[in-house]
Amino acid sequence: MHAIEFQTTIHEGIIEVPKQYLHQLSTHARVIVLMEEAPQNTGVVRELLRHPFKRPHFTPLTREDIYER
Repeated sequence: MHAIEFQTTIHEGIIEVPKQYLHQLSTHARVIVLMEEAPQNTGVVRELLRHPFKRPHFTPLTREDIYER
């Protein structure tokens, strides 16, 4: 058994083999699919906590400002 390696895009479950490897293929092959992990959707709040938005001349609210009615 020998191996070939290539990258391709899967379209509707079909893996297209590049033309330069077609002559090496027989009627049976073992396929192993390695995929990059998709980034998790962490949400906007978690992303902002990790990378806060920096604003020049920002003054946070005081306790009095927060509870003022």
